[in-house]
Amino acid sequence: MARKKLKIDASLCIGCGACVGTYPEDIQFNDNGQAELISGEAEEDALEICPVGAIQAE
Repeated sequence: MARKKLKIDASLCIGCGACVGTYPEDIQFNDNGQAELISGEAEEDALEICPVGAIQAE
């Protein structure tokens, strides 16, 4: 899998945990219960895991 620079739109994130559960080394929950990138990069496949499209390519 290729790593890619991604961003998470907090206004779209519903905190379902699909991304955190699938990519715990790249994505974590913040204090508001929303997903955030740990390093700004993640596996490109993470784009497809979010049910509301909050994970986007930069």
